[in-house]
Amino acid sequence: MAYKKNKIIYLSGPIMDEHSGHAREWRESAKKILDKQFKPLDPMRRKFVDREVDSSNEIVEFDLQDIRDADIILVNYNKASIGTSMEIFYAAHDLGKFVVAFSPFEFKDCSPWMVRYCTKILPSLEDACEYINTHFCHVEEY
Repeated sequence: MAYKKNKIIYLSGPIMDEHSGHAREWRESAKKILDKQFKPLDPMRRKFVDREVDSSNEIVEFDLQDIRDADIILVNYNKASIGTSMEIFYAAHDLGKFVVAFSPFEFKDCSPWMVRYCTKILPSLEDACEYINTHFCHVEEY
């Protein structure tokens, strides 16, 4: 019997010190593009506030659990971000996840760490979503 299993995609990218409109905008666009074929996991669905000491451990633990639950990581690499970099390293190095990023940076301007641990870096969100749709949208046999 064949049926479609929606893969889970974690939406990684800067949140702390990012204008909340920017942090939400690309994630909403990604969800619209990917929602029919995939299940996006948006870390902003939680209502944590940065720099509140009592929520810092929770923020990290929930994000790490989302990454463990995800099949694919979609990354907005629009600026240097400690949290995003750590998520990518954890997903790729520790868990062997497929990491697809989009970035306005040319290859020569990308961090070697990002180049090493992102499986693929593309120039736009649309290109990244098209790549994911091309390579991960299929019917599985069970």
